[in-house]
Amino acid sequence: MDFKDYYGILGVPPTAEKKAIQQAYRQLARKLHPDVNPGNKEAEEKFKTINEAYQVLSDAEQRKKYDAMRTQYLRWQQTGGRQEDFNWQQWSAQPDNGVRVHSATPEDLEDLFGSASPYSDFFTTIFGQARGSGGDGRRGASPGPRRGRDVEYEIDLALEEAFHGAERLLEIDGRRIQAHIPPGVRTGSKVRLAGQGEPGLNGGPAGDLYLLVRLLPHQTFEREGDNLHLEVTVDIFTAIAGGEIRVPSLERPLILTIPPRTNAGRSFRLRGKGMPRLGDPGTRGDLYARVRLVLPDPLTDPEVESIRALASSRPNRA
Repeated sequence: MDFKDYYGILGVPPTAEKKAIQQAYRQLARKLHPDVNPGNKEAEEKFKTINEAYQVLSDAEQRKKYDAMRTQYLRWQQTGGRQEDFNWQQWSAQPDNGVRVHSATPEDLEDLFGSASPYSDFFTTIFGQARGSGGDGRRGASPGPRRGRDVEYEIDLALEEAFHGAERLLEIDGRRIQAHIPPGVRTGSKVRLAGQGEPGLNGGPAGDLYLLVRLLPHQTFEREGDNLHLEVTVDIFTAIAGGEIRVPSLERPLILTIPPRTNAGRSFRLRGKGMPRLGDPGTRGDLYARVRLVLPDPLTDPEVESIRALASSRPNRA
């Protein structure tokens, strides 16, 4: 039985994170898929191999087992041990304990390659028979069109893009995809791009691409649901006597009236000036402006003396 270097097969280092493993697999799968290389036996064998590698490295438990075995095997080799003399039995899968697949299922592979097992002796010895979604390892009785698998892709957005909506040209697995991001998305939102996922099998439709949104921190605003929060500076004269200040927003500056005797930390609500609601952009959240008191700049000597005189004339309030 030949040892399989799954990291080398996918072209990733042993320290690679799951996302990097997924990306490497998808790039190779698109290049080597039998529908793209009809009649090419070399590409067919490579497709089987990368599929096998991905089954193991995409599963946390199976990868942990593989890493431990790989470390022991490499040490064995370094001491001059022969592959055929390595204790493979120590790492053999227990009966009825097979790896659950994460890409092409046994049924998919049978449709592509016939009834012969698409997995190597190494894989079946160490990890057992691959199981599909049903979990029983049985294969479909008749080939037919199969829908491609859905794909998830993380995307970072600025708060302004989430407010107005955005158009993005994405480069995913060597493909250029034009994506429309609707207004109101937030961290955790999923944007569906129909038919942009994995290609179908045997003439089946392609899967969908789901963009997983993550909003980047903003230097001015904090988002809470569809509401926005920010801190505004108010000088002490305006806070005491009242006045107007300019408040930034994601559209245009707003005018906020500050009533007399306004204390630091007071929050003012500007209705309908927050984020648009996803799926209903005509409905908006609110904008909350929290007051931070500052000294006027510059503060002149006469102004200081006036404030000192005012302070000394006030009764002592303990």
